[in-house]
Amino acid sequence: MRTTTVRRTHPHHDAPDTTEAFRRLCAMPEGEERDVLRQEIVNAWLPMADRLAGRFRNRGEAIEDLRQVAALGLVKAVDRYDPDHGSAFESYAVPTITGEIKRHFRDHMWTLHVPRRVQDLRNRVRAASQELSATVSGHAPTVAEIAEKAGMTEEEALTGLEALDSFTALSLDAQLPGTGDGYSLSDALGGPDGALDVVVDREAVKPALNRLPEREKKILYMRFFRDMTQSSIAEDLGLSQMHVSRLISRCCTRLRDEALRDAA
Repeated sequence: MRTTTVRRTHPHHDAPDTTEAFRRLCAMPEGEERDVLRQEIVNAWLPMADRLAGRFRNRGEAIEDLRQVAALGLVKAVDRYDPDHGSAFESYAVPTITGEIKRHFRDHMWTLHVPRRVQDLRNRVRAASQELSATVSGHAPTVAEIAEKAGMTEEEALTGLEALDSFTALSLDAQLPGTGDGYSLSDALGGPDGALDVVVDREAVKPALNRLPEREKKILYMRFFRDMTQSSIAEDLGLSQMHVSRLISRCCTRLRDEALRDAA
């Protein structure tokens, strides 16, 4: 089995001369010898892939993970490159590797799903804000200044600014800033409203309820809305408790039957 030593004669320190190696690789049939040459080419270009990964450091992802992603992009570039197209491998590999790293951030690093267009606006707004912060003194860059710098409308700038907070999300147990009393985001969440479960039923009986005599309406109101006992209602209206009980039972039956009939 013959191996090939890849010469580093390219002006860039991490861009070896692999022109001849790629020609041989494309002419080789599948097999062990081709795999060895392919691996040599990948190893020769790994320093460039590491350099490209370094451009994305300090963005919330470990540099070793970024190097692995860049190496994956490099392998894809090596497998897809065709020297007969006339372009140098470096000019093909750089956008391939960079694109792989950006896809990694887009698909794996965003806590919230954000459309690609909004991600692009966020990146442009972020870059414009950083440039303006270095040149504008006395105040934070305004939306109008960011929009002008980034070459977008103010509405797009606002969308990009909102997306700046979508890359990561706070835990529900995180303490709210400025509270100082342990109050967290979870404390601000609402709970289920039990009244929602009876909304449909209340609306269904409303027409029949409006048709009841005033005395029966009053009895139902006192029993179910004021939570009065039957004896209290009887005393208040000057009726017997037994009579109140019969009226409540009769009204409830009538309301149920009419509601079911209307639904049918």
